[in-house]
Amino acid sequence: MLEISSALARALVKEQFPQWAELPIYPVEESGHDHRTFHLGDRMSIRLPSEEAYVPQVDKEDRWLPYLSDKLQVPIPIPIAKGRPGSGYLWPWSVRSWVDGNTASRERVKDLEKFAIDLAAFLTCLQSIDPSDGPAPGEHNFYRGGSLAVYDDESRAAIERFRDELDASLCLAIWERALSTAWGAEPLWIHGDMDQGNLLVDQSGRLSGVIDFGLLGIGDPACDLVLAWTFFDRKSRISFKEAVNLDENTWDRARGWALWKALISYHADPGSSWDQVSKEKATLAAIFEEFLSPE
Repeated sequence: MLEISSALARALVKEQFPQWAELPIYPVEESGHDHRTFHLGDRMSIRLPSEEAYVPQVDKEDRWLPYLSDKLQVPIPIPIAKGRPGSGYLWPWSVRSWVDGNTASRERVKDLEKFAIDLAAFLTCLQSIDPSDGPAPGEHNFYRGGSLAVYDDESRAAIERFRDELDASLCLAIWERALSTAWGAEPLWIHGDMDQGNLLVDQSGRLSGVIDFGLLGIGDPACDLVLAWTFFDRKSRISFKEAVNLDENTWDRARGWALWKALISYHADPGSSWDQVSKEKATLAAIFEEFLSPE
């Protein structure tokens, strides 16, 4: 398997975009799973799919990010150029504009409630954009915006697997409530991967950018609400819920999305780090507490 390294990124740029060949190229501080991302000078980034399954995201982002960026009040990456296979790398890749900011964390976000309201405003703005001809849920975004039923077997298997560690009956109650409803309105734009790693903050801890739109699509907005349990505390979760102003059924499905991700990430492999297990335990605890004591 080809290593996606700075040397590879440098070779691709030198071969296909010689005007940028002298710019420094080095890994970003925190790169995602679906793509490997590198700095290209100070104002651009290189984004290379890590596996074939993520290749369709290149053209999708090229098509839709310029359309969305004109209508959003928070900066997002803009496509600058599209690369082709080369230097042993098999897939298309992209050059994007750089978005300033640091990855959101509890330490950097100084006011969680204000951050929750800012994030809700971003999502509300995204949802307000005309979704005509937008990409429906499918393999390109692992069915984000679609039905949770796609992950029913996987979720039930995970619940059974961790029966000795988790309250299986409670997990099933949360999951089955999430499956009991569906989004009945017109599809809305979704980011698809609302993880704190894809949110940027400025020096004051305010939301300053949103990145990684690989799971972009249109559909049920529930999947974009998972930070309510993965990042916010009780007080900021209430503020977030009020600000997004979606119905209780959507909130139930959002909780289901958070449960699914936490379950499949919990001890995802025998080498799971203590930090990863602790993070998923905290998410599950937040899900259980909020479900049993509605806020």
